[in-house]
Amino acid sequence: MAEEQFPEEQNAATRGGKARKEVFEWVKALAIAAILVWLIRWFLFAPFAVDGPSMQPNFHTGERLIVNKIIFDIRQPHRGEVVVFHVPQEGRDFIKRVIALPGDKVKVEGDDVFVNDVKQDEPYLKQAIEEANKKGELWNQSGPNFPNENVTEGTVPADSFLAMGDNRSNSEDSRRIGYIPYKQLIGRADVIFWPPSDMKIIKHG
Repeated sequence: MAEEQFPEEQNAATRGGKARKEVFEWVKALAIAAILVWLIRWFLFAPFAVDGPSMQPNFHTGERLIVNKIIFDIRQPHRGEVVVFHVPQEGRDFIKRVIALPGDKVKVEGDDVFVNDVKQDEPYLKQAIEEANKKGELWNQSGPNFPNENVTEGTVPADSFLAMGDNRSNSEDSRRIGYIPYKQLIGRADVIFWPPSDMKIIKHG
């Protein structure tokens, strides 16, 4: 004969079952959330930390960015976009701005950038160039012109792009390391999320 349970015991058993079920649901929800975060991290977006002065005055050391990793699986980069790419010979990732695309003929003379013989309007550098010019200086004071002894060919090859830092006088970019193959692209920098005072959606071009 089964042992009879008192109401108090039955209530305790019911509460225990509900508690276990609730814990299980929480664990399941957290596991799903962790998987989603992992999928987003590895396939859609990635964090990137700015390190160095090469993108000043628009990006600064210590800023944390969100990089859109999927956009260049859908389309090719556009001129003026800020992108992150891997440089195998340096063993690290760079953040620079796309200046020219496959087939473009490029020339850099001081602060002037010409693509297909057309001087480029670079609104993201307008203020910096104007302030330098007021002092009788170039914004691109010490950076090399292009083409040069490092990169002698001025036409961007297929499946590649030319990238330069916004801080033209202090940037390790295509003027020194050459054209960047599309296959080295990681993604487009879309958001500055840290520090909070710098938080914003990044404007391209």
